Amino acid sequence: MTIKHDTPAQSASLQLALAQTIAARVTQPGDCGTPIAGLGFFRREHPAPPVVCMVEPSIVLVAQGEKRLWVGGEGYPYDPSRFLVTSLDLPANSEVLVASPQQPCVGLTLKLDLRMLAELIAQGGLPPSRDRSVGAGVGIGSATAPLLAAFERLLALLDEPDAIPVLAPLIQREIHYRLLMSDQAARLRQITSVDGQGYRIAKAIDWLKLNYAMPLRVEELAARVQMSAPTFHHHFRQLTAMSPLQYQKWLRLNEARRLMLNEHLDVSSAAFKVGYESPSQFSREYSRLFGVPPKRDMTALRGRAADTDGAASSVLAPAALPG
Repeated sequence: MTIKHDTPAQSASLQLALAQTIAARVTQPGDCGTPIAGLGFFRREHPAPPVVCMVEPSIVLVAQGEKRLWVGGEGYPYDPSRFLVTSLDLPANSEVLVASPQQPCVGLTLKLDLRMLAELIAQGGLPPSRDRSVGAGVGIGSATAPLLAAFERLLALLDEPDAIPVLAPLIQREIHYRLLMSDQAARLRQITSVDGQGYRIAKAIDWLKLNYAMPLRVEELAARVQMSAPTFHHHFRQLTAMSPLQYQKWLRLNEARRLMLNEHLDVSSAAFKVGYESPSQFSREYSRLFGVPPKRDMTALRGRAADTDGAASSVLAPAALPG
């Protein structure tokens, strides 16, 4: 499909086509993967309060309805005209604002390939970034017709599974190019530039995700990514809306939640496994994050899972995308 002019009518037509495709494939509320690597769909039929999630580097499109992501107390609403993009792993809360059984909130998530972004930037031909400052790791961009058309072609491959291995990477590359041409280009460039602060923070986050149970010394982590401790702390908070210690705590508590829910560990065992020395401190911090003590939370989550016959839910998957 050739897009000559990016008009509201063209964008609306593409949004409707995406909504119809996703709604036809996801007939029950929840999240589901697809045969295309990194692509997932979601469907919600009622407004819902914020739930905890880990947002990977990704683009999230709402084809119908409206959602909002909360990061560090700041809300980022997005709908069919505005996409959500995140440039690194962010602890957040995802909220459904507009949805009904008659007009469900449906959309997609596509994980970003940071290596692909770096390759496209290195090839040149892209306009220079006007904003070289390091800002938050999440933003809202305008869903243009060329970007939506690329997603429409990607979804069309689901009806042609034999073509997915050959054509999907080409269309995904175009999507990454469109993002680098969008109003969110600077946010993505700051993470892929190896001499930039954003890239170093992303490397520190990678280390934290692998070593969350270990004692954290911020000075040592800053040195690991070749930054001074004050500079590291400043840019880490600017990008994630958390301090490094708060980020580690978030990782620990969510992993403990997973261990208690999926592997049936008791509270003390889960606390020790993720690096806590005091189960009482663990319970206090768990209650602050999730709003209820661990045992009560497990009872509620298991009851909810039983009510839905074990259907997948973002509430039951702490590391889920904000779908």
